[in-house]
Amino acid sequence: MNAPAQDPLGPEWGVGADGVRTRSASRVVVLDDAGRVLLLRGSDPARPGTDWWFTVGGGRDPGEDARSAAARELREETGLTVDPGVLDGPVWARTADFPFLGAQCRQTEEFFVHRVAEGFEPDRSGWTPLEQASVTELRWWDPAELAASGDVVYPVDLPRLLADLPPVWSGDPIPVV
Repeated sequence: MNAPAQDPLGPEWGVGADGVRTRSASRVVVLDDAGRVLLLRGSDPARPGTDWWFTVGGGRDPGEDARSAAARELREETGLTVDPGVLDGPVWARTADFPFLGAQCRQTEEFFVHRVAEGFEPDRSGWTPLEQASVTELRWWDPAELAASGDVVYPVDLPRLLADLPPVWSGDPIPVV
């Protein structure tokens, strides 16, 4: 008997009543002392020629809370280990519908903020095989440079969102696209 095929999206994805693949995710907006934001450039291996910029983060493990998942994702994707309690937020929340690896996906996200010293260099050694196949670049972006680039970025209005972000967050997350 053959073993069941491994889900290419990963074990944290479920299937909604409408047949759309679903998961909850935590994202981290990593900012440095110079006001730059760390973004990853991703692409869909099933759709060559697609690419976009996005924040650090990913799916929550079963039973994992949003803040703990954000700290875990920060460690896995950048090598930076922090206590979940030091993350600011959640500052934003969104639900994104998108195609990936031939599946229609819906991801509900909460965004946290973490500030680092200028010069922090991310460590990619914790990346999953899917991240290695779909993330082509990490880059520190000045928000004005990002806004002028014309590149696709998520959340869509990230440069403006960063400009409106207070030094310390208090309040409920703001819905974003």
